[in-house]
Amino acid sequence: MWLLQKVIYSFSTKPDTGLPLGNLTSQLLVNIYLNEFDQFVKHKLKAKYYIRYADDFVLLSTNRDWLEKQISVIREFLQNRLKLTLHPQKIFIKTIASGIDFLGWVNFSDHRVLRTTTKRRLIKRVEGCQKESTLNSYLGFLKHGNTYRLRYKILSVPLFVDF
Repeated sequence: MWLLQKVIYSFSTKPDTGLPLGNLTSQLLVNIYLNEFDQFVKHKLKAKYYIRYADDFVLLSTNRDWLEKQISVIREFLQNRLKLTLHPQKIFIKTIASGIDFLGWVNFSDHRVLRTTTKRRLIKRVEGCQKESTLNSYLGFLKHGNTYRLRYKILSVPLFVDF
């Protein structure tokens, strides 16, 4: 606990502020904390298809009724065991044909496209970006989906680097 406190508060830039979102340490800690949830989903709910990245997760099933029943079971587990709550506007039951919105992408069985809000935010940030490393980071992210035109647009943005 002493070491965790040292790591968490070593990143603070303001009083009572912990780790920045996206920090590697916070990614590690969320995996440790949510391991109990992973075990619950796989062994108690017996979910065959379960994906989690940080605090985002997806359950896949051909049985819609089963999925609907799991919402309250998961909500109760998270509240009672981990003191967490599900975001009420981020629970969806959809068909695979309509795409699975996960981690900034809408995933289909044979391809993925960038979520519209993610695309808008990315374009806005790239327009004001002055660091080649930041642009390269965005381009690396975009390689994971059908984004040829967007990558071309980003590469055509003039880059002003202050040497």
